[in-house]
Amino acid sequence: MRKKNLLPAITGMAVALAFCSAAHAEDKPRIPAGFFRLSAVARLPGASPDWDYLGYDTKREHLFIARRDDGLWVFDTRRSRLLARMPRSKGAGAALILPELGRGYSTNEDGSTTMFDLATLKVLRRAKFAEDADAASFEPVTGRIAFVSADSQQVSFVDPRSLKLVGKVKLDTKKADASAADGQGNILLNERDRDMIVRIDAASAKVTAEWPVTGCSQPTGMAVDTARHRAFIGCRSAKPVLAVMNIDTGRVVQTLDIGHGNDGVTYDAARHRIITTNGIDANIVIIHQDDADHYHFEQAITTRPEARTMAYDSKNQRIFTVTAEGVVNPAEKINTGPSKFYPNAYYDGSFVVLTYAAR
Repeated sequence: MRKKNLLPAITGMAVALAFCSAAHAEDKPRIPAGFFRLSAVARLPGASPDWDYLGYDTKREHLFIARRDDGLWVFDTRRSRLLARMPRSKGAGAALILPELGRGYSTNEDGSTTMFDLATLKVLRRAKFAEDADAASFEPVTGRIAFVSADSQQVSFVDPRSLKLVGKVKLDTKKADASAADGQGNILLNERDRDMIVRIDAASAKVTAEWPVTGCSQPTGMAVDTARHRAFIGCRSAKPVLAVMNIDTGRVVQTLDIGHGNDGVTYDAARHRIITTNGIDANIVIIHQDDADHYHFEQAITTRPEARTMAYDSKNQRIFTVTAEGVVNPAEKINTGPSKFYPNAYYDGSFVVLTYAAR
């Protein structure tokens, strides 16, 4: 039997396959330069973890992780390893870093703060100013720290050097959340249960304005563009949005979609970016600022569930967030506020630091 010449058929098949591959390559979505991606994962030791806000020391590239009962942990982002556990910081729920003073401050749940030296990480003093505390922000005009006490419904103003209480103001809200300085001597504060933003004069410790966050419910995360007088407010509504507010008038100028479970919002002034971390949808959503009143969606990155708080390294364009492997045990109390199946327990040894860097 005479053999058929198969070369034309093989050649034709190869051409067809090459054409399909080229077409598939053309159809494949392109990832532009400048998008963020996961660059490092570091697992930290410890029993079933708990955590809240993060702080960052740009000069030394140290990430401060508030581990509540385990205190404040210091993570070396250069070497991607745990550097220290801050003594006398039990109950830490946040870390405020003030490089201009060379000092850092933990916000402890018993209404105290632990002051430490940023260079040596030596604890300088622990002082009590209220019955409870959740987070803090620094007001540079008066040089005062504003500590938020949600349970006590107050904001305490503390001198950062002496740690003396220099003023306090009572709040109407039962769920005070994130705060930020406006660059004009005021502290702006989210009132999550009232869907309001309150403005507090740091010098007099008096409320000077209250504004509804139109189009937003459960305002949680906050950052401020002090140059353009705009606040960026992360909202945990059924339709989660970032609300942009004119802080001279209290008018919301635009809302943009973000992920569910927002807790972290930061502003990169150099690149005109607002970065949001959203733990329920497990994503980081980034909004670009075109001008004071115009914004557009820039990019989103998938993360891991419950990665809700963050710190940002503007110099090296790195986003830090943390999370752990959680479970929902129906035999234990479940917090259904954030979501129906919000974890009520986490596995020992599952706590991780995630670093996302611009490509």
